[in-house]
Amino acid sequence: MVKRKLSTTPPLSVKAESSTAPVPPPSPQKAKKLKIQHDYATESPFPDFPHPTHADATRVHELLTEAHGARVRRTPDASSSANSAKTCGSVPNVIESLIGIILSQNTSGKNSSGAKRSLDSAFGRNNFAAIADAPVSAVVDAIRSGGLANKKAATIQRVLRAIKEKHGAYSLQHLADVRSDGEIMRELMAYDGVGPKTASCVLLFCLGRASFAVDTHVFRLSKLLGWVPARADRVQTQAHLDLRIPDDLKYGLHVLMIQHGRTCTGCKTKGKGSCILKAYLKERGRDVDAAVEEAATVKDETT
Repeated sequence: MVKRKLSTTPPLSVKAESSTAPVPPPSPQKAKKLKIQHDYATESPFPDFPHPTHADATRVHELLTEAHGARVRRTPDASSSANSAKTCGSVPNVIESLIGIILSQNTSGKNSSGAKRSLDSAFGRNNFAAIADAPVSAVVDAIRSGGLANKKAATIQRVLRAIKEKHGAYSLQHLADVRSDGEIMRELMAYDGVGPKTASCVLLFCLGRASFAVDTHVFRLSKLLGWVPARADRVQTQAHLDLRIPDDLKYGLHVLMIQHGRTCTGCKTKGKGSCILKAYLKERGRDVDAAVEEAATVKDETT
């Protein structure tokens, strides 16, 4: 049985902004999200499932590095040209990171980065008050190129208004000084429209923490590799893998699995096309066609 250790990631030195604003009670949806986060914070939803082992994760990381090149964590881009949608939230400002990740959901990098540029052009970069106070139709128009504009605009405005109500300012920079990754996850997931994958990406790319976000590509490849039981959903998969994958591999494996999921066609077809992961499974005596079929059950999800 694997249980989570308290994060020892040193906090970044960023001045926090205080708040005395009352916090509204969570909605039933928020309460459900936070209960799931609490239940899986220290123990896997599949405590007796033995994979991936440290050796499993290490070997897959090696194989994907051979196929796609090494991935080294970079400092969040503080330049004036940084685009948080293009970099999956790798910018210093926590709210900007969160908005970029929301914009990147269920679309291409080209479309999401274009939507972020358009949002900045319409309202000014990080002018969160202007975005929050604008008619929702204006935000929809600004991000239309990114897809799902109505849903994403409503989510962005709802999150911004909730942050202002809770903290008295449009800032989440205090999270950089929070030592507990679980506490950061709870804060972010308390906002409507922010799920565990989005929150984990903020930790991983903006705050420099060891967090393993599971998007559609990572979920599908985790099913292919047999790293979670067949019945696992994406939230359970993230909770399980975040506990089992070594911290020093989380960033690289996340990025490499996304790269492989986007570019490899071989692991999406039974018995057709070469794939370094299918070859790995075959060497281990796995039924590759059955593994591909199981992975094919994964559908797109948004948060």
